Amino acid sequence: MLGVLIAVVAMPMAAVLSITNVSALVGGGPDGGTGIATLYTDTAYPGDLYDYGNCTYWAAMRRAQVGEPIPNTWGNAATWAVRALLNGYRVDHTPSQYAIMQIPNVDNGLGHVAFVESVDPDGTWHISEMNVVGFDEVDNKAMPASAAIGYNFIHEQ
Repeated sequence: MLGVLIAVVAMPMAAVLSITNVSALVGGGPDGGTGIATLYTDTAYPGDLYDYGNCTYWAAMRRAQVGEPIPNTWGNAATWAVRALLNGYRVDHTPSQYAIMQIPNVDNGLGHVAFVESVDPDGTWHISEMNVVGFDEVDNKAMPASAAIGYNFIHEQ
């Protein structure tokens, strides 16, 4: 009887641990930045039609928050650079503040996007992103200037 009671009490904790990257939440996570990822708990951003909790949602929301919204028609992250070019945006391999960083060939072909928060004088660039550490989790990374050639950056129109 005591064993059953312990199992029933432990089940909710086991469920939380199975869907949460605990090491990222408490530090030392794989995000390469602060080591801390946080669940995004704000309400859905008005006008952002990308799927809540995913990288595309985050990048589109951050662009709108800084006054540089993008269309809601770019699809999966893998297609963003091409669709941005077709919509008149500049796409290159140079990070700049408020640009969208894009990687087309990851996540089983769906790609990934992140938001460039800032760029240091030495070329180090800082991103915020969602859904890398875990679904609906936001993390931050500092990227070295030398890595920029491996990414697309979508800038203003």
